[in-house]
Amino acid sequence: QVQLRESGGGLVQAGGSQRLSCVASGSIITINNMGWYRQAPGGQRDLVAVITRSGGTNYADSVKGRFTISRDNARNSVYLEMNNLRPDDTAVYYCNAIVIVKEVGTFRSVNYWGQGTQVTVSS
Repeated sequence: QVQLRESGGGLVQAGGSQRLSCVASGSIITINNMGWYRQAPGGQRDLVAVITRSGGTNYADSVKGRFTISRDNARNSVYLEMNNLRPDDTAVYYCNAIVIVKEVGTFRSVNYWGQGTQVTVSS
């Protein structure tokens, strides 16, 4: 079993910055893509940013130039640096990881989610 534990988040004023962290633990062989998604009240869960194991990144248009995703493969961790935050960034942010785990006689790719952390941006 694999767990993703997020930290960071909270209340911040518009224009401020915040950093989210997520660490994966458990029976991990390796981790492929890691990413952050968010879900605003009444909305769907949308991609914010994703990073490959080799460091390739992709961002939602709404956060380009303001958010930076990074990872530390040795620590099985992914980070999201958020700058120039806006009220419409308010959401629950979820960490995601595509993890290779070992099962009897084979390896399997499994999609894991963190429990989510609230980010609230006040105007």
